[in-house]
Amino acid sequence: MTISSSSKKHGQDQPELSGPTPKSQRTKMGKSDDNDKKNLGKKLKDVEISVPIVYGNIAFWLGKKASEYQSHKWTVYVRGATNEDLGAIIKRVVFQLHSSFNNPTRVVESPPFELSEAGWGEFEVAITLYFHSDVCDKPLNLYHHLKLYPEDENSSMSAKKPVVVEFYDEIVFPDPSEAFLARLQSHPAVNLPRLPAGLTLPPPVPVEDASKRRKGDTKDHSLSQWFTNFSEADELLQLAAARQQVQAHIAKLRRQINLIDGQHQQFKSSSDQ
Repeated sequence: MTISSSSKKHGQDQPELSGPTPKSQRTKMGKSDDNDKKNLGKKLKDVEISVPIVYGNIAFWLGKKASEYQSHKWTVYVRGATNEDLGAIIKRVVFQLHSSFNNPTRVVESPPFELSEAGWGEFEVAITLYFHSDVCDKPLNLYHHLKLYPEDENSSMSAKKPVVVEFYDEIVFPDPSEAFLARLQSHPAVNLPRLPAGLTLPPPVPVEDASKRRKGDTKDHSLSQWFTNFSEADELLQLAAARQQVQAHIAKLRRQINLIDGQHQQFKSSSDQ
């Protein structure tokens, strides 16, 4: 494991900013093979369903309780971008940890899709998402570098301020099945397209008995206060702050260049004399 170490919160107990500004991307899933179309039911051509997700980790330094091999308690997870329940889309999540952990392949069968552990080192966590049969027959592989330590050398570790690193992704499902679309037509975690004219969806069929499922959203999660806000307004604020930093850096470089030019002119003048 290698030792090395993003979120925006308000108030005094801000999490340590580790690494770059939270990244955003879109991942388009491949279309199902012809042999698997029967399992997915009737497909809707030229229609896409977008599911925003967030994956990452939160790590707390154990402070005085820290030992050589147990310095941090951390949680790695996949959640809805607005903390909605992803159980209607994702069937299970497999977290592949470093081989030094007991049972490094951890399977989470129901939401919230998360895993908590303790350790001292950073490593890459492979995260595999498996979807319900009417969603997609192909799994999605994500990779997240577990962060425990602030990258800023001037930042001191705090047991109250965690290191938070999160990434935003929109999973796009092309040509979804009617059953999938019907089941999620009122789901808050899904961005639904405008349906073709005259299309009548079948009544939604739940993937399992709702009464037997535990609550899968993360709105009241014990770590939710540290989650990144990926709203458009928040992203605009982050972009504006980044632009200000770049402009300040450019101004500083210009001052340094002017200073060097001035010294060069003085040296040239003295040499000519």
